[in-house]
Amino acid sequence: MGAGRAVPARPAFEDEAVQAEAGVWGAAAPRGRECRRAAVERARWSHGTNPRRARVLQTLAAGGTQMVAQRSTGFNNIDLLVAERLAMTVARVSYYSPYSVAEFAWTLAMAVNRRVVRASTRTRDFDFRLDGLMGRDLHGRTVGVLGTGKIGEAFARIAHGFGMNLLGWDIAENPACVRLGMRYVPKDQLLAESDLISLHVPLIPETRHLIDAGALKAMKDDAILVNSSRGGLIDSAALVAELREGRFTGVGLDVYEAEAGLFFLDKSLQAIEDDTLARLITFPNVLVTSHQAYYTREAVGQIVEATLKNVLDYRAGRRSENVLVPRS
Repeated sequence: MGAGRAVPARPAFEDEAVQAEAGVWGAAAPRGRECRRAAVERARWSHGTNPRRARVLQTLAAGGTQMVAQRSTGFNNIDLLVAERLAMTVARVSYYSPYSVAEFAWTLAMAVNRRVVRASTRTRDFDFRLDGLMGRDLHGRTVGVLGTGKIGEAFARIAHGFGMNLLGWDIAENPACVRLGMRYVPKDQLLAESDLISLHVPLIPETRHLIDAGALKAMKDDAILVNSSRGGLIDSAALVAELREGRFTGVGLDVYEAEAGLFFLDKSLQAIEDDTLARLITFPNVLVTSHQAYYTREAVGQIVEATLKNVLDYRAGRRSENVLVPRS
Protein backbone atom coordinates (compact mmCIF):
# COMPACT_ATOMS: atom_id res chain seq x y z
CA MET A 1 0.00 0.00 0.00
CA GLY A 2 1.32 3.40 -0.88
CA ALA A 3 2.06 5.43 2.23
CA GLY A 4 0.05 8.34 0.87
CA ARG A 5 -3.14 6.41 0.21
CA ALA A 6 -5.98 5.78 2.62
CA VAL A 7 -7.42 2.92 0.56
CA PRO A 8 -8.10 -0.32 2.45
CA ALA A 9 -5.42 -2.69 1.19
CA ARG A 10 -3.49 -3.84 -1.82
CA PRO A 11 -4.94 -6.79 -3.77
CA ALA A 12 -2.66 -9.39 -2.19
CA PHE A 13 -4.07 -8.56 1.22
CA GLU A 14 -7.62 -8.66 -0.11
CA ASP A 15 -7.14 -12.11 -1.67
CA GLU A 16 -5.71 -13.52 1.54
CA ALA A 17 -8.51 -11.94 3.52
CA VAL A 18 -11.09 -13.66 1.32
CA GLN A 19 -9.52 -17.02 2.11
CA ALA A 20 -9.09 -16.28 5.80
CA GLU A 21 -12.35 -14.63 6.75
CA ALA A 22 -14.49 -17.73 7.30
CA GLY A 23 -12.14 -18.97 9.99
CA VAL A 24 -12.12 -15.61 11.72
CA TRP A 25 -15.70 -14.45 11.54
CA GLY A 26 -17.67 -17.67 11.66
CA ALA A 27 -20.39 -19.18 9.49
CA ALA A 28 -22.25 -15.91 8.99
CA ALA A 29 -19.32 -14.24 7.23
CA PRO A 30 -19.99 -12.65 3.80
CA ARG A 31 -18.53 -13.91 0.54
CA GLY A 32 -16.68 -12.56 -2.49
CA ARG A 33 -16.56 -8.79 -2.80
CA GLU A 34 -18.60 -8.49 0.38
CA CYS A 35 -15.89 -10.48 2.12
CA ARG A 36 -13.18 -8.06 1.06
CA ARG A 37 -15.31 -5.21 2.33
CA ALA A 38 -15.99 -7.12 5.53
CA ALA A 39 -12.27 -7.59 6.08
CA VAL A 40 -11.80 -3.86 6.05
CA GLU A 41 -14.92 -3.12 8.06
CA ARG A 42 -13.90 -5.67 10.66
CA ALA A 43 -10.53 -3.99 10.88
CA ARG A 44 -12.35 -0.76 11.59
CA TRP A 45 -14.89 -2.47 13.79
CA SER A 46 -13.05 -1.90 17.05
CA HIS A 47 -11.83 1.65 17.23
CA GLY A 48 -10.13 2.93 20.34
CA THR A 49 -13.33 4.59 21.55
CA ASN A 50 -15.77 1.73 20.95
CA PRO A 51 -16.41 -0.04 24.28
CA ARG A 52 -15.86 -3.80 24.20
CA ARG A 53 -16.93 -4.69 27.71
CA ALA A 54 -17.92 -8.09 29.05
CA ARG A 55 -21.46 -8.21 27.68
CA VAL A 56 -20.40 -7.11 24.20
CA LEU A 57 -17.55 -9.61 24.08
CA GLN A 58 -19.82 -12.41 25.28
CA THR A 59 -22.34 -11.61 22.56
CA LEU A 60 -19.63 -11.57 19.91
CA ALA A 61 -18.16 -14.85 21.12
CA ALA A 62 -21.59 -16.47 21.12
CA GLY A 63 -22.00 -15.40 17.49
CA GLY A 64 -18.76 -17.07 16.45
CA THR A 65 -16.33 -14.17 16.61
CA GLN A 66 -12.90 -15.46 17.49
CA MET A 67 -10.79 -12.34 17.10
CA VAL A 68 -11.01 -8.64 17.94
CA ALA A 69 -8.85 -6.58 15.59
CA GLN A 70 -8.30 -3.28 17.36
CA ARG A 71 -7.70 -0.42 14.95
CA SER A 72 -5.60 1.71 17.28
CA THR A 73 -2.64 1.53 19.63
CA GLY A 74 -4.77 2.12 22.72
CA PHE A 75 -6.87 -0.75 24.04
CA ASN A 76 -8.43 0.60 27.22
CA ASN A 77 -11.86 0.05 25.65
CA ILE A 78 -11.46 -3.75 25.64
CA ASP A 79 -11.79 -5.96 28.71
CA LEU A 80 -8.78 -8.17 28.08
CA LEU A 81 -9.47 -10.50 31.00
CA VAL A 82 -12.95 -11.30 29.68
CA ALA A 83 -11.63 -11.73 26.14
CA GLU A 84 -9.02 -14.18 27.37
CA ARG A 85 -11.60 -16.18 29.33
CA LEU A 86 -13.68 -16.38 26.17
CA ALA A 87 -10.64 -17.73 24.28
CA MET A 88 -10.69 -14.72 21.96
CA THR A 89 -7.60 -13.26 20.36
CA VAL A 90 -7.17 -9.50 20.65
CA ALA A 91 -4.60 -7.68 18.55
CA ARG A 92 -3.91 -3.98 18.21
CA VAL A 93 -1.97 -1.71 15.89
CA SER A 94 1.15 -1.16 17.94
CA TYR A 95 2.69 1.37 15.58
CA TYR A 96 1.69 3.91 12.96
CA SER A 97 3.03 7.32 12.00
CA PRO A 98 3.83 9.11 15.27
CA TYR A 99 4.11 12.33 13.32
CA SER A 100 0.37 12.46 12.64
CA VAL A 101 -0.45 12.83 16.34
CA ALA A 102 2.62 14.85 17.31
CA GLU A 103 2.08 17.38 14.54
CA PHE A 104 -1.60 17.75 15.42
CA ALA A 105 -0.73 18.28 19.08
CA TRP A 106 1.42 21.17 17.92
CA THR A 107 -1.43 22.40 15.74
CA LEU A 108 -3.59 22.65 18.85
CA ALA A 109 -0.84 24.31 20.87
CA MET A 110 -0.16 26.94 18.22
CA ALA A 111 -3.84 27.56 17.57
CA VAL A 112 -4.67 28.32 21.20
CA ASN A 113 -1.49 30.32 21.75
CA ARG A 114 -2.08 32.58 18.74
CA ARG A 115 -5.90 32.69 19.03
CA VAL A 116 -6.29 31.33 15.50
CA VAL A 117 -9.92 30.24 15.83
CA ARG A 118 -11.00 33.61 17.21
CA ALA A 119 -9.09 35.42 14.46
CA SER A 120 -10.65 33.26 11.75
CA THR A 121 -14.15 33.81 13.12
CA ARG A 122 -13.61 37.57 13.17
CA THR A 123 -12.23 37.87 9.67
CA ARG A 124 -15.18 35.92 8.28
CA ASP A 125 -17.25 38.84 9.56
CA PHE A 126 -14.69 41.29 8.10
CA ASP A 127 -13.61 42.24 11.62
CA PHE A 128 -9.87 42.82 11.37
CA ARG A 129 -9.15 44.12 14.87
CA LEU A 130 -6.26 42.65 16.85
CA ASP A 131 -7.88 43.07 20.27
CA GLY A 132 -7.59 39.88 22.30
CA LEU A 133 -5.39 38.11 19.75
CA MET A 134 -1.97 38.61 21.33
CA GLY A 135 0.03 35.42 21.71
CA ARG A 136 3.55 34.84 22.98
CA ASP A 137 6.82 33.49 21.66
CA LEU A 138 7.48 29.85 22.45
CA HIS A 139 11.20 30.09 21.73
CA GLY A 140 13.13 29.88 24.99
CA ARG A 141 10.14 28.70 26.99
CA THR A 142 9.79 25.31 28.67
CA VAL A 143 7.75 22.42 27.31
CA GLY A 144 6.82 19.42 29.44
CA VAL A 145 6.23 16.12 27.68
CA LEU A 146 4.32 13.55 29.73
CA GLY A 147 5.13 10.28 27.99
CA THR A 148 8.20 10.10 25.76
CA GLY A 149 7.51 7.12 23.53
CA LYS A 150 7.41 7.42 19.74
CA ILE A 151 4.77 10.19 19.70
CA GLY A 152 6.23 12.06 22.65
CA GLU A 153 9.65 11.90 21.02
CA ALA A 154 8.27 13.29 17.75
CA PHE A 155 6.57 16.09 19.71
CA ALA A 156 9.84 16.84 21.53
CA ARG A 157 11.77 17.04 18.26
CA ILE A 158 9.41 19.74 17.04
CA ALA A 159 9.78 21.58 20.35
CA HIS A 160 13.54 21.38 19.97
CA GLY A 161 13.17 23.02 16.58
CA PHE A 162 11.36 25.91 18.26
CA GLY A 163 14.32 26.34 20.60
CA MET A 164 12.38 25.32 23.70
CA ASN A 165 13.71 23.83 26.92
CA LEU A 166 12.60 20.20 27.23
CA LEU A 167 11.31 18.49 30.37
CA GLY A 168 10.15 14.87 30.29
CA TRP A 169 8.35 12.41 32.52
CA ASP A 170 8.04 8.68 31.89
CA ILE A 171 8.73 5.35 33.55
CA ALA A 172 11.93 5.09 31.48
CA GLU A 173 14.09 7.69 29.78
CA ASN A 174 14.15 7.81 25.98
CA PRO A 175 17.80 8.17 24.88
CA ALA A 176 16.73 10.03 21.73
CA CYS A 177 14.98 12.63 23.88
CA VAL A 178 17.99 12.92 26.18
CA ARG A 179 20.14 13.65 23.14
CA LEU A 180 17.78 16.52 22.32
CA GLY A 181 18.58 17.99 25.72
CA MET A 182 15.50 16.77 27.58
CA ARG A 183 15.76 16.62 31.36
CA TYR A 184 13.64 13.99 33.09
CA VAL A 185 12.05 15.31 36.25
CA PRO A 186 9.25 14.29 38.66
CA LYS A 187 5.75 14.99 37.37
CA ASP A 188 5.05 17.73 39.91
CA GLN A 189 8.19 19.60 38.91
CA LEU A 190 7.33 19.30 35.23
CA LEU A 191 3.84 20.67 35.83
CA ALA A 192 5.12 23.59 37.89
CA GLU A 193 7.89 24.66 35.50
CA SER A 194 6.37 24.08 32.06
CA ASP A 195 4.80 26.77 29.89
CA LEU A 196 3.38 24.12 27.57
CA ILE A 197 2.37 20.61 28.66
CA SER A 198 1.49 17.85 26.22
CA LEU A 199 0.17 14.39 27.13
CA HIS A 200 1.42 11.29 25.32
CA VAL A 201 0.82 8.40 27.71
CA PRO A 202 -1.58 5.45 27.36
CA LEU A 203 -4.76 5.30 29.41
CA ILE A 204 -4.39 2.57 32.02
CA PRO A 205 -5.72 2.46 35.59
CA GLU A 206 -2.53 4.12 36.85
CA THR A 207 -2.84 7.07 34.45
CA ARG A 208 -6.59 7.74 34.67
CA HIS A 209 -6.99 11.37 35.71
CA LEU A 210 -3.23 11.80 35.63
CA ILE A 211 -4.14 15.46 35.34
CA ASP A 212 -6.51 15.85 38.27
CA ALA A 213 -7.46 18.88 40.37
CA GLY A 214 -4.12 18.84 42.18
CA ALA A 215 -2.12 18.58 38.98
CA LEU A 216 -4.06 21.42 37.39
CA LYS A 217 -3.47 23.66 40.41
CA ALA A 218 0.26 22.89 40.20
CA MET A 219 0.47 24.34 36.68
CA LYS A 220 1.28 27.92 35.85
CA ASP A 221 -1.76 30.16 35.51
CA ASP A 222 -0.75 30.98 31.94
CA ALA A 223 0.24 27.45 30.89
CA ILE A 224 -0.93 25.75 27.70
CA LEU A 225 -2.28 22.20 28.10
CA VAL A 226 -2.67 19.81 25.16
CA ASN A 227 -4.14 16.31 25.16
CA SER A 228 -4.09 14.26 21.96
CA SER A 229 -3.76 10.89 23.69
CA ARG A 230 -6.78 9.65 25.68
CA GLY A 231 -9.54 11.72 27.24
CA GLY A 232 -9.47 9.88 30.55
CA LEU A 233 -6.04 11.29 31.33
CA ILE A 234 -7.69 14.56 32.37
CA ASP A 235 -10.35 15.09 35.02
CA SER A 236 -12.66 17.16 32.83
CA ALA A 237 -14.79 18.50 35.69
CA ALA A 238 -11.67 19.69 37.50
CA LEU A 239 -10.45 21.33 34.30
CA VAL A 240 -13.72 23.22 33.93
CA ALA A 241 -13.39 24.45 37.52
CA GLU A 242 -9.92 25.85 36.84
CA LEU A 243 -10.99 27.45 33.57
CA ARG A 244 -13.82 29.20 35.38
CA GLU A 245 -11.16 30.83 37.53
CA GLY A 246 -9.68 32.37 34.39
CA ARG A 247 -6.61 30.15 34.31
CA PHE A 248 -4.51 28.95 31.37
CA THR A 249 -3.48 30.64 28.16
CA GLY A 250 -5.12 27.83 26.26
CA VAL A 251 -6.25 24.22 26.34
CA GLY A 252 -6.25 22.02 23.24
CA LEU A 253 -8.22 18.78 23.48
CA ASP A 254 -8.47 16.25 20.67
CA VAL A 255 -9.93 13.70 23.09
CA TYR A 256 -12.51 13.74 25.86
CA GLU A 257 -13.08 11.22 28.62
CA ALA A 258 -16.76 10.69 27.74
CA GLU A 259 -16.39 10.95 23.96
CA ALA A 260 -17.98 7.56 23.18
CA GLY A 261 -21.34 8.17 21.56
CA LEU A 262 -20.34 11.71 20.59
CA PHE A 263 -17.11 11.82 18.62
CA PHE A 264 -17.21 10.61 14.99
CA LEU A 265 -20.96 11.37 14.89
CA ASP A 266 -22.98 14.35 13.65
CA LYS A 267 -24.72 15.82 16.68
CA SER A 268 -25.25 19.26 15.17
CA LEU A 269 -29.05 19.02 15.27
CA GLN A 270 -29.25 17.42 18.70
CA ALA A 271 -29.01 18.75 22.22
CA ILE A 272 -25.75 17.72 23.88
CA GLU A 273 -26.60 16.31 27.28
CA ASP A 274 -22.98 16.24 28.43
CA ASP A 275 -22.83 19.52 30.35
CA THR A 276 -19.10 19.24 30.98
CA LEU A 277 -18.23 18.97 27.29
CA ALA A 278 -20.71 21.70 26.40
CA ARG A 279 -19.10 23.98 28.97
CA LEU A 280 -15.57 23.20 27.78
CA ILE A 281 -16.45 24.15 24.22
CA THR A 282 -17.77 27.55 25.31
CA PHE A 283 -14.50 28.74 26.87
CA PRO A 284 -12.74 31.13 24.48
CA ASN A 285 -9.33 29.71 25.36
CA VAL A 286 -10.32 26.07 24.76
CA LEU A 287 -10.16 24.30 21.40
CA VAL A 288 -11.85 20.89 21.16
CA THR A 289 -11.50 18.65 18.11
CA SER A 290 -13.06 15.26 17.52
CA HIS A 291 -10.21 12.75 17.94
CA GLN A 292 -8.66 13.51 14.57
CA ALA A 293 -4.99 13.72 15.47
CA TYR A 294 -4.23 10.32 13.94
CA TYR A 295 -6.19 11.08 10.77
CA THR A 296 -3.62 11.50 7.99
CA ARG A 297 -3.37 9.52 4.78
CA GLU A 298 -0.10 8.00 5.88
CA ALA A 299 -1.30 6.93 9.33
CA VAL A 300 -4.64 5.55 8.14
CA GLY A 301 -2.91 3.52 5.45
CA GLN A 302 -0.54 2.04 8.02
CA ILE A 303 -3.40 1.32 10.43
CA VAL A 304 -5.45 -0.55 7.84
CA GLU A 305 -2.51 -2.58 6.58
CA ALA A 306 -1.39 -3.50 10.10
CA THR A 307 -4.93 -4.47 11.10
CA LEU A 308 -5.37 -6.74 8.09
CA LYS A 309 -1.96 -8.28 8.71
CA ASN A 310 -3.04 -9.04 12.29
CA VAL A 311 -6.07 -10.90 10.94
CA LEU A 312 -4.01 -12.84 8.41
CA ASP A 313 -1.36 -13.73 10.99
CA TYR A 314 -4.09 -15.04 13.26
CA ARG A 315 -5.57 -17.17 10.49
CA ALA A 316 -2.16 -18.56 9.59
CA GLY A 317 -1.37 -19.43 13.19
CA ARG A 318 1.35 -16.81 13.45
CA ARG A 319 1.64 -14.85 16.68
CA SER A 320 2.58 -11.24 16.02
CA GLU A 321 3.96 -8.68 18.45
CA ASN A 322 0.58 -6.94 18.24
CA VAL A 323 -1.33 -9.69 20.06
CA LEU A 324 -2.55 -8.65 23.52
CA VAL A 325 -4.38 -11.86 24.44
CA PRO A 326 -3.83 -14.72 24.75
CA ARG A 327 -0.76 -13.62 26.63
CA SER A 328 1.38 -16.51 25.49
